[in-house]
Amino acid sequence: MEKCIGCGACAEKCPKKVIDSYNMGLSKRKAAYVEYAQAVPLKYAIRGDACIKLTKNKCGNCEKLCPTGAINYEDKPEDATLKVGSVILAPGFSPFDPSKFDAYNYANHPNVITSMEMERILSASGPTMGHLVRLSDHKEPKKIAWFQCVGSRDLNRCGNAYCSSVCCMYAIKEAVIAKEHAGDGLECAIFYMDMRTHGKEFERFYENAKQKGIRFERSRVHTIDPVPDSDDLSVRYITEEGETVTETFDQIVLSIGLQTDPEVVAMANRLGIELTEGNFCKTDTFSPVQTSRDGIYVCGAFQGPKDIPQSVVDASAAASAAGESLSTARNTLTQQAEVIPQANVVGDRPKIGVIVCECGINIAGVVDVPAVRDYAASLPYVEYVAKNLYACSQDSQETMSELIKEKGLNRVVVAACTPKTHEPLFQETLINAGLNKYLFEMCNIRNHDSWVHKNNPDLATAKAKDLVRMAVSKVALMQPLPEAELNVNQTALVVGGGISGMTAAKSLASQGYTTHIVEAGERLGGNAHHIFKTATGDRVKDKLAALVDSITGSDNIKVHLNTRLSSVEGFVGNFKSTLKNGDSESELEYGVAVIATGGTALKPDEYSYGKDPRILTSLELDQKLIAGDPALKTMKSAVFIQCVGSREPDRLYCSRVCCTHSIDNALELKKLNPDMDVYVLYRDIRTYGEREYLYKKARQAGVIFIRYDLQNKPTLTADDNGVRILATDHVLQRPVEITADLVTLASAVIPNKDEALAQFYKVPLNDDGFFVEKHAKLGPSEFATDGVFLCGLSHYPKPIDEAIAQGRASASKAITLLAKETIHTSGTIAETEPAICSSCGVCVSICPYSAPSFIEAEARMHAGKASINPVLCKGCGLCVASCRSGAIHLKGFDNDQIFAQIFTLNEAV
Repeated sequence: MEKCIGCGACAEKCPKKVIDSYNMGLSKRKAAYVEYAQAVPLKYAIRGDACIKLTKNKCGNCEKLCPTGAINYEDKPEDATLKVGSVILAPGFSPFDPSKFDAYNYANHPNVITSMEMERILSASGPTMGHLVRLSDHKEPKKIAWFQCVGSRDLNRCGNAYCSSVCCMYAIKEAVIAKEHAGDGLECAIFYMDMRTHGKEFERFYENAKQKGIRFERSRVHTIDPVPDSDDLSVRYITEEGETVTETFDQIVLSIGLQTDPEVVAMANRLGIELTEGNFCKTDTFSPVQTSRDGIYVCGAFQGPKDIPQSVVDASAAASAAGESLSTARNTLTQQAEVIPQANVVGDRPKIGVIVCECGINIAGVVDVPAVRDYAASLPYVEYVAKNLYACSQDSQETMSELIKEKGLNRVVVAACTPKTHEPLFQETLINAGLNKYLFEMCNIRNHDSWVHKNNPDLATAKAKDLVRMAVSKVALMQPLPEAELNVNQTALVVGGGISGMTAAKSLASQGYTTHIVEAGERLGGNAHHIFKTATGDRVKDKLAALVDSITGSDNIKVHLNTRLSSVEGFVGNFKSTLKNGDSESELEYGVAVIATGGTALKPDEYSYGKDPRILTSLELDQKLIAGDPALKTMKSAVFIQCVGSREPDRLYCSRVCCTHSIDNALELKKLNPDMDVYVLYRDIRTYGEREYLYKKARQAGVIFIRYDLQNKPTLTADDNGVRILATDHVLQRPVEITADLVTLASAVIPNKDEALAQFYKVPLNDDGFFVEKHAKLGPSEFATDGVFLCGLSHYPKPIDEAIAQGRASASKAITLLAKETIHTSGTIAETEPAICSSCGVCVSICPYSAPSFIEAEARMHAGKASINPVLCKGCGLCVASCRSGAIHLKGFDNDQIFAQIFTLNEAV
């Protein structure tokens, strides 16, 4: 599969048509789609049960036709024995197969598809190259429905009682993208039970989808009926108001759940790994990546249904856990990568190669890529041009590296997407080809062109030519730039001593690194001191005590209580901070920092909180449970009110933990007094993953759930007879009054918004006050600022197991940097010409990184003139723009390069 370049020659010539697009993943009943698959460069796979070469040892045309040797019928399975110290299980998941649901007609009707198939249809690399069509007639649909919880939260039909966690968000995403593809003429409806948008920024996405016209119907549809004499589909459902509605759709998408593959279950049994009720890997709340067998760790969907960010967190956490076991053997088997000598191109005439990327239809669907490629060939110094379907693919990278060597190119331009994500990849390719990585320019003809001019292809093509011409004029003036090497201080700092921060510190210390914990409070543990137990039944007090003991008993960990940072200087690998404890101050030098400043529970200003002792927050009820308050056993009724301060215009996010916490406490009250009437007033129950079992258990125990909406909140009045709650029953559509002895408010989790710390480390906060990570999916435990990492509630509300996993993940990322021992600075930095510096000091005052300074008087030359510390400089260009003397130059963006781009922009195409 790695050698397959997706040329399609095999599929085209196969007499039995048994070679399909591997990426599509469509079932055999949708064979009509193969005609698309054959025409689009994708990865291909052979259906072995129908191949006459494999079954009768005849034909074999595909092997002869394949230009890369990707098809090899002589290849045999091989057994390999590896000696390892740790094992990480990351076998992923299998999508649920809805063909067993006859009522949905998935196996019989081509216009009933799964969400995975919809992903491929919407993708630029999919069989329709991103064109939204339905399978029966290849026409653009005008009305699409998504059915949620297919293969999840369904004990009766498939046995998967858990929630798959990701389906609500991917359905909303698909609906939004479909609307973007088809415009206002497309109607999108999502049928759901509870909308579970519990991740970071997910609730905003949900609300924005409503504004874009996505319709949300709270109803579970039983049957999909084909409309006679058409390719349309009819469904009948009950609205929230109790009305029966029959509606017709062009296409229906089944939002299928995640499940563990039977082969993975068999593997777990062979390894002696315990599984959960849902056949996921069983782990402990306080050891979320540790399996039941020592030395074997788990991450991703095998640990439980989860999205990409949490899977990435778990992967880093598992690496951290495995690293602790192997820390004594670090570097004993390390092999040095071959260093390719860098060609000296200084003084050589520019020989530029230009690669124009189609990016599926992202670019090629708007821009005339062949015309842009041909135009680039006419530009000065351009020696080679090409277009690629995906310039970032592995085979394209290898081809580019070989072309640089073969053609003798000394500079490269790639016209593709954003350099924010892909520039490092192409720079690595230049290094592998023996060129300095700064002899490269990337122009963004996707974000800056095809996406913003999708309705005007001619204009977009002309603009793409302008952008390529400007990039060529700049790269022709590029020179190789050196990078300075720095030693990394082998000490770590963790700011915050809650569970997540302590976990990060413990992992760092266990792998041999001296670690300092700076905690503003008088004790370690943070919010965990106020939590009764976890959803899996662990008493938090006991587990917390053991964790604190391991911290205080470690020789590699130094704890600073009642302490804050008063200043931060330096840069990645070499930070220096002043620690302030009362009137005393001390300095600390370290190489990396982990931000784990946590959060707190909102003190509500509604529902009469603070005016009646019977009205508590969730954590206050936990305190009563911890203390064993005997009054709880004598109460006759209790009410939990969800989303207090969350999912509202001023705080448009879900606090993630509240539903599970309230249901767990409701069960605890039932346990104390089985005759107690317990009610949960909610907007959406968000017991994601296997937390769904708690929800089921609560219903079986007699806990009554009553839904309310934001426009019709419950009201409270209190007197000597109890607290009266007035709400509207969503089933009866009638007001109900409940008299309760106890009311618990599930109040929002809010961040400890530390703007000073954000300024110290130059890390951003979002509108809600949570820290903004480097990348929402690919960098959830690190900042864009090198050497600074994050975890816990300072990132976003999360339960204890996820906070611990992210603590481990941040430590893993930090150790990746510490283990290098040396790092290289960027070559794109500012430098001064002291001879023409006027010593005005503007650059010194304006730089946010303190990179410029005055040359000391003791220096023999240029005393009092400005100079730039290349280690501190981030290449932002503020000093260059502010210099009145023109004495500062930004390497890679010098005046001659910028002006070359400006002047060439005015040239006629």
